[in-house]
Amino acid sequence: MMKAQEIMTRDVITIRGSATVAEAVKLMKDKNLRALVVKRRHDEDAYGIVTETDIVYKVAAYGKDPKKVRVFEIMTKPCIVVNPHLGIEYVARLFANTGIRRAPVIDGKLMGIISVTDILRHSDFVEKPKSTLLQQELDKAIAEARAICSEKGATSKECAAAWDAVEELQAEASHQQALKPTKSAFEEYCEENPEAAEARVYDV
Repeated sequence: MMKAQEIMTRDVITIRGSATVAEAVKLMKDKNLRALVVKRRHDEDAYGIVTETDIVYKVAAYGKDPKKVRVFEIMTKPCIVVNPHLGIEYVARLFANTGIRRAPVIDGKLMGIISVTDILRHSDFVEKPKSTLLQQELDKAIAEARAICSEKGATSKECAAAWDAVEELQAEASHQQALKPTKSAFEEYCEENPEAAEARVYDV
């Protein structure tokens, strides 16, 4: 899976929270941007973000003078941030769950910014859909679990651990499809090996 750092925009334009909205608008127009990251005041401070929507909804909509309104008055701070190592699928899910369209990429310091446009244009979700890769991984894990159980025994700790891994993958696959499987792979295995169920209760 591609990571956020692979598709993010590295040339991030920032602005001070004390700058006027008029200055922010000019910077957005000059750089053809839809959002600006608001600088931290010190190392322990949080990053903020001001978007074109903030400006339209909070300034233009009320007839306020953008030369008299400061960025810190309309920005979002602290803003949602993304770890550079986060997989694109999870970035997309974060955006979907929070309703945001872009977020700074931060790992101790500001590294870039990632947006829904970056995901659409640069990620490999079309060529390598996660659901397909996940199903392949799940099929492999089921085969390995059956092999381990065949070798170590259906009631062994190794067998139980192998099915734990399978069920974690199956839960993720179900989440991808937004549905719950009627029967898990382990339940199907237990139909063939009823004694295997007791192996799921063990001390680690």
